[in-house]
Amino acid sequence: MSIFFSAFPINSQNTKPVFKDGEAQIVEAFSDPNKWIRHDLWVETNFDTDGDGKPDRMHVDVTRPSQTETEGLKLPVIYESSPYYAGVAPDIDGIFWNVNHELGETPKDHVHPEVTRIGKRPIISNSQVSTWVPRGYIVVHSSSPGTGLSQGSPTVGGDNESLAPKAVIDWLNGRAKGYTEPYGNETVEAYWTTGKVGMTGTSYNGTLPLAAATTGVEDLEVIIPVAPNTSYYHYYRSNGLVRSPGGYLGEDIDVLYEFIHSGDESKRTHNNQFVRDSILRKHQDRITGDYNEFWASRDYLNDMAPMKAALLMSHGFNDWNVMPEHSYRIYKKAKEMGLETQIYYHQNGHGGPPPVEMMNRWFTHYLFGIDNGVEKETNKAWIVRENDKQSQPTAYADFPNPEAKPVTLHLIKGNPAEGSLSARVSKKQGKETLVDDVNFDGATLAKAEHSKNRLLYVTPKLSKDIHISGVPQVTVKLASSKAAANLSVWLVSLPWDEGKVKITDNIITRGWADPQNHKSINESEPLKPGKFYELTFDLMPDDQIIRAGQQIGLMIFSSDKEFTLHPKPGTELTIDLDETTLSLPVVGGIVALEKASKF
Repeated sequence: MSIFFSAFPINSQNTKPVFKDGEAQIVEAFSDPNKWIRHDLWVETNFDTDGDGKPDRMHVDVTRPSQTETEGLKLPVIYESSPYYAGVAPDIDGIFWNVNHELGETPKDHVHPEVTRIGKRPIISNSQVSTWVPRGYIVVHSSSPGTGLSQGSPTVGGDNESLAPKAVIDWLNGRAKGYTEPYGNETVEAYWTTGKVGMTGTSYNGTLPLAAATTGVEDLEVIIPVAPNTSYYHYYRSNGLVRSPGGYLGEDIDVLYEFIHSGDESKRTHNNQFVRDSILRKHQDRITGDYNEFWASRDYLNDMAPMKAALLMSHGFNDWNVMPEHSYRIYKKAKEMGLETQIYYHQNGHGGPPPVEMMNRWFTHYLFGIDNGVEKETNKAWIVRENDKQSQPTAYADFPNPEAKPVTLHLIKGNPAEGSLSARVSKKQGKETLVDDVNFDGATLAKAEHSKNRLLYVTPKLSKDIHISGVPQVTVKLASSKAAANLSVWLVSLPWDEGKVKITDNIITRGWADPQNHKSINESEPLKPGKFYELTFDLMPDDQIIRAGQQIGLMIFSSDKEFTLHPKPGTELTIDLDETTLSLPVVGGIVALEKASKF
């Protein structure tokens, strides 16, 4: 049996979406929540990840204007999917991996929490609803596999998390089956939609639009991911180093699995055995931090070939949870593929969608077909400048700024106080040594006038503003006193201003690497104490104006208290200054930097 409400033909008297200046406008007749139609259903997928021998079904809710029922109005869909809607693990001690141990040691196991599902049918979430339903869209939500009332198991980046939203989009277009109940046979059809779909969401909810788009699913026209995790390796590792996301010291992919696993309690034993233990914990490798097939399968950059959807990326340059490289790497690839794409960056932390007006133009063009010129815009990057409102980005031709050119800066000795950065080669600077001590955090080290626990190299005081745009890169030649060591690099703006609202204003960008992976992130080898190794790696992308009166500082240290493992203090890192450099992307290149800094 199929539930199918009759659709009335649209005539001139019926309510319709309204467009002005290329944007969908709020329509009074769509704006009364009491008149919205809200219902839920289960969409059948083509996978079985909970081992019951039946295709998993995803729990979906729908919020639509009443006119889709009373007037036969068909509207496009804005869709958000999430593993978080039904609640997450409780905040208890011991749920993260203990980071207080030597590098290469096997840590003690962490606490395994149970998640209690929250929420009542038929509403999964209210996100996006108040913004888009009054503008003439239908809003759809779904819970990810193994969360809420969706069947299956979380896989944290596995194929089912891409195929689940694909199934929902297929159902919206009549290519998959929907049911009124999780195990029933009464079907539901999406007769009230044009089938055109746009996806958006933040963080994990921003990852899933990209995951769906990489399947090449038809009718997913546009995605607007906000601070998306585009590679779980890049989220939990850096250049071979075991590195936590900011604010979640000791988290790893198995911890996230347990954090979101709010689905059917009767399936958790199976899921834990066959997904958590046999896949995630077996292959995540907290010992070496190497990139392997497991991590490659959870890197959406590797899956983009089928992608057709237009793409508007959004991220914060000071997001130290899901770091800004996640969006940049996908944006760069999408451009190479010829996809219609733009990027929006702001100067704050995690989250922060583009202005509603910008999102509206994208959704209006790609879902309603309104010719508002969004795909013809010559400016492809929108950067919120320092102290500007996030609703007022500055348009640039691209990111990085096309006028940015790499400037190579060399190190001049001077520690334990501070050395210098210079654009001129000054050979025979010799070597300088730091002593690892994780008891001192990065901010403390950057502010210290003298410290044996870091090496600091600064430019002369800037006489003019300098605009950095792009991906700084460091080449470090070092020797370690032990077979393993953390390597952390910060680019900072000095002097450190304690009066600033955001402490991250002094942090330009950061990066981390494992010297054991000096040849490749795929394979590590123990260091021979005293032997020098050279490694080159990127810092996080950035677009920032460093004001006159500041100095740009390169700080090299070992263990980063906020991000890395915490070995006992005492490891010595010796840096060969003559073979260590910083490549800084400066708008105007060496000419602009030399005018602002007397080297």
